[in-house]
Amino acid sequence: MIDVPQTSAPSPLSGWRGQPGAPSLQEAHGSVGVGGRTRLRRFLAFFGPGYLVAVGYMDPGNWATSLAGGSQFGYSLMAVVALSSLMAMLLQALCARLGVGAGRDLAQACRDAFPKPVAFVLWILAEAAICATDLAEVIGTAIGLNLLFGVPLEIGVVITALDVFLVLMLQRIGFRWIEAFVIGLLFVIAACFAIQLAMADPDLGAVIRGLAPTIELVQNPAMLYIALGIVGATVMPHNLYLHSSVVQTRGYERTEAGKREAIKWATLDSTIALSFAFLINSSILILAAAAFHTTGNTEVAELGEAHTLLGPLLGGAIAATAFGVALLCCGLNSTVTATLAGQVVMEGFLRIRLAPWLRRLITRTIAIVPAILVTLYYGESGTARLLVLSQVVLSLQLPFAIIPLVWFTASRVKMGGFVAPRWMSVTAGLVAAVIVALNVKLVVDFLSGA
Repeated sequence: MIDVPQTSAPSPLSGWRGQPGAPSLQEAHGSVGVGGRTRLRRFLAFFGPGYLVAVGYMDPGNWATSLAGGSQFGYSLMAVVALSSLMAMLLQALCARLGVGAGRDLAQACRDAFPKPVAFVLWILAEAAICATDLAEVIGTAIGLNLLFGVPLEIGVVITALDVFLVLMLQRIGFRWIEAFVIGLLFVIAACFAIQLAMADPDLGAVIRGLAPTIELVQNPAMLYIALGIVGATVMPHNLYLHSSVVQTRGYERTEAGKREAIKWATLDSTIALSFAFLINSSILILAAAAFHTTGNTEVAELGEAHTLLGPLLGGAIAATAFGVALLCCGLNSTVTATLAGQVVMEGFLRIRLAPWLRRLITRTIAIVPAILVTLYYGESGTARLLVLSQVVLSLQLPFAIIPLVWFTASRVKMGGFVAPRWMSVTAGLVAAVIVALNVKLVVDFLSGA
């Protein structure tokens, strides 16, 4: 571990109850050196955390919602993917500001700002979001194993519990190796989608027109349901906790100048990474629209059904194989980041440090039980509905993570000189209001049977 310079540190911020205490992911805190002399070397030193966050924007749950949206509504929901990505860039920039400027991740900030009962409820909600995320990973990875190797779904669900050994190995050899593993798989995913899109030959004009929002989004309950699922899969609650912690793995100087530089590079890193994630997210929806919607297959939501149809529709087995490989890579990647997010949430809210394998085993067990039950009783069609539902659950939980984040970073009392610019806070507040309004409409439509 690198000794982090502490000279000329600013006085503790007065807006919090006491000091933040031991950092989450303490073994990696300040462990990555940033001593490069050139701007390129400095940027590369901060390159990585944004891609850990980007993984959450293209996990298996996202596939289900994007496949459903593309097959049902063609390119119409491209606007939702684009707007969700812009929301994500803004919110992750606030996470980097909170983690570096206040020296707290979002979980620690909630613990130090709210009364214990409120913090406890927020912890429960954060854990629920992580379990919903893990459920999507369990199902997605199991389907990937089934598509590529013929492993039965119920057995594949159990096999996913073994990924704890992968996480343990990566954490033992160093945080940079975790980032390298994740980035490597991201490039494999990108290559797979490039192959599939080239074979699908989408209508580029329709893609561009789909980037313009339409009033039908709020008038059509079915479209709104899928749109909320896309928002839940794109702007994910656990990513807000994760990013505010992993930006602190860099060994920047804990001085005002050092923190300002760290915020700048961390924001650039996450923005570039999320732009990459937007391309992947768009590729999933575009592929579904080009391969399924235009051919009359408007009810495709199951990942296995999409895999089966791609080969005949696109005229080659390579498209189906690329789909399966990308899905499996997404599941493996999401496994790593969900484990880290689970550690951040538990350590930040409760100051409880569990061994990574134990924390992972608990979370994965909670996710495996419903996945096995649904797989046994309903088969693959049930897992598709469970995937979409998990993303809507994430969307419903989002306000409870976004609102505290916006409030903390807009408070000069809590952030001092690192308070977010007014335009950023106002825009983030509008984003939170839009998400809350969409969720209220979804609940009203559900209760009214619309």
